Formats: sequence, structure tokens, C-alpha cells
Amino acid sequence: MCKIVKATVRDCELLAKIGKKSFLDAHSKSASKEDIDTFLSQNYSSKDFAKDIAIADNIYRLIYFKNQAVGFSKVVLHIPNTYIHEPQVTKLDRLYLLKEFYGQNLGDTLLNCNIELSKRNNQKGMWLAVWIENKRALKFYLKNGFTIVGSYDFKISNTHANPNHIMYLEY
Repeated sequence: MCKIVKATVRDCELLAKIGKKSFLDAHSKSASKEDIDTFLSQNYSSKDFAKDIAIADNIYRLIYFKNQAVGFSKVVLHIPNTYIHEPQVTKLDRLYLLKEFYGQNLGDTLLNCNIELSKRNNQKGMWLAVWIENKRALKFYLKNGFTIVGSYDFKISNTHANPNHIMYLEY
């Protein structure tokens, strides 16, 4: 019913499609349409994913539900953060799920898969940045034991940045 696989360069078109739709669902009102469209065109093409997935430290996973790709994650091991004193931590860079699959515990399943990967690699915790207005994501991470430890401005364009919380889960 649910399957998680490591994404490869062959999956870049799929990652771009899911990424754009998920980003728009969560962030389309966070900046002007022009800024969002420019941001997506500069960061969410299949070529962008191909470059990023080629970096050995970037670990992408796809989650399938009933044989359909419905989300993905990206983690990077050993990425410290100034708000976290422990140097052996994992950055959860992306965890995206298509909106129509919310409420099926797929996000929890994908998050837990990444936490287990992090633990197997002797990491002491996981951190992420989340837009402060993304109430659904904030609730999700708080429910899963993350706490707010700092702040970060996520640059959408040269003229716009979104305030983000830095959240941390210690193992």
C-alpha cells in the first residue's frame, strides 16, 4: 500500500512535478505571484533536481501510495546549525506530500523513515526550517516532537524573504 524508495536521477521529472505542486499549495500566498513563479522556475526544474540529486550527501526518497508517487523528502547528514549545540545532526531539507494525500499518515511514515536513517548514521537529532505561516506543517512537526529553537529568513527573491522557524528534534 505504501512504499518508500531512494530517488535517483531518473526520478527528477517526478520530483520537480511533486515539488512545484506541493510548494505552491503551501507557499503560494507567501509572496507575490511573480516572485513565487520566478522562485519555482529557478529551483524546481528537473535539471535543478538532477544537479542536486547528483550530490552524494543529498538523500532523496519518494513515497508511493497505491503505486502512485505522492511525496518526497530530502535529508542531508552532518549539517550543523548555529541554534543547535550538537554538531552531529541531520537537516531535513524537504518533506513534501501532495495535498490530496494529507490525513493518511504518509507524512509521518516518510518522516520516521528519515529519522531512522539519521539515527543509523549516528546523528544526534534532526533540524529543519519551516515558514511561520505554514500552520499545518508547524502542527505536524510539533506533534512529532520538534521544538522551535531559532529563526531564519528564507529568501524567495531579491526583494522578499519569508520568516521561518528553525525546529529541532533531539534523539
